[in-house]
Amino acid sequence: MAFWGRILKRALQPARPSSDAAALCSSYSTNAPPQLPRFDHLPKPYKGPSADAVLEKRKKFLGPSLFYFYEKPLNIVEGKMQYLFDESGRRYLDAFAGIVTVSCGHCHPEVLDAIIEQSKLLQHATTIYLHHAIGDFAEALTSKLPGDLKVVYFVNSGSEANELATLMARMYTGNLEMISLRNAYHGGSSGTIGLTALNTWKYSIPQGEIHHVMNPDPYRGPFGSDAKAYARDVQDHIDFGTSGKVAGFIAETIQGVGGAVELAPGYLKLVYDIVRKAGGVCIADEVQTGFGRTGGHYWGFETQGVIPDIVTMAKGIGNGLPLGAVVTTPEIASVMAQKIQFNTYGGNPVCSAGGHAVLRVIDKEKRQAHCADIGSHLISRLKELQQKYDIIGDVRGRGLMLGVELVTDRKEKTPAKAETLHLFEKLKE
Repeated sequence: MAFWGRILKRALQPARPSSDAAALCSSYSTNAPPQLPRFDHLPKPYKGPSADAVLEKRKKFLGPSLFYFYEKPLNIVEGKMQYLFDESGRRYLDAFAGIVTVSCGHCHPEVLDAIIEQSKLLQHATTIYLHHAIGDFAEALTSKLPGDLKVVYFVNSGSEANELATLMARMYTGNLEMISLRNAYHGGSSGTIGLTALNTWKYSIPQGEIHHVMNPDPYRGPFGSDAKAYARDVQDHIDFGTSGKVAGFIAETIQGVGGAVELAPGYLKLVYDIVRKAGGVCIADEVQTGFGRTGGHYWGFETQGVIPDIVTMAKGIGNGLPLGAVVTTPEIASVMAQKIQFNTYGGNPVCSAGGHAVLRVIDKEKRQAHCADIGSHLISRLKELQQKYDIIGDVRGRGLMLGVELVTDRKEKTPAKAETLHLFEKLKE
């Protein structure tokens, strides 16, 4: 579950929490804290460096832009299914799923077996040779998608997938200008940073012909859940802020980094029509919402009743493997044949075997239905807390992609940043 008090900044130090936040935490501290259920796994004794030593080496040799959660960061040394273990063997429920990445569980045996067995035979070969794994995986993946979404390009990350999708849109349409939403996150590479619309993640570099339209946020947006009003803003932006022709529109169905913000109902259907009339293609960023996480549907865009022209995916596709994909129609894919489009690691045998195993596990273990069942229970319990505590401004999302937004004032919706960090620490404990 994505849990944000809007945007967390590591420079922000925890202040004294509000009385409401303290009450929310003390309801557990006055009694014995809830115990995790029994779990048939004993972590191996850890003999590696301490958390302090790991942090010291990280600060010395890794980039200073890296950040971590908690005043005293966790040294995670082992994972098994829904749980993580620190250096002392203490078990934690991983509600963040490796930042919305672990779709089958940490070290799932069937996924591990597929990776290990393929690694024993052939660890790496590029697409200049034949190997069945990439084709088998692509066939299984496209069977999950509607319409004419039948051609796959494998890459290594979500940022890379969105960068390739943008290139496809521009090549296919012959237009340059792209539209994305404010509060969106589509990557941090030089080619996707322009699509991202959160200043926390953006550097001051040339960002291309990118236009950011009003975010159809039912909680904070000026038009509430009025999809038509937000769609009119897109049309106005095309008419008055662009050449009148656009290459494409990209959106997450539930904005992940932006705070588990679900788009206003019906928004994408209206906007897809507007964008296509302006010569553009429609891209669904399924990096976080894909593979059944939303519960009721396999893909997030299905919740809006649309079929995109291009779908990008990563994270849950590999259960932790460095794997991403772009799926599009044969017509759009054909424009890439004008030049050589090649990716050294994209769809290599190990990642293809692992990704294919992920798809099988999701189906075999009915993970989509699980997300729907557990998500429904969780969101109903969170809404009960919302009725009791004014600090909970909003509870939102679908399946196991949920958000709880804390505010100091429900009317003004002032982000409760210090209180959120305080609650982070309490949840860890």
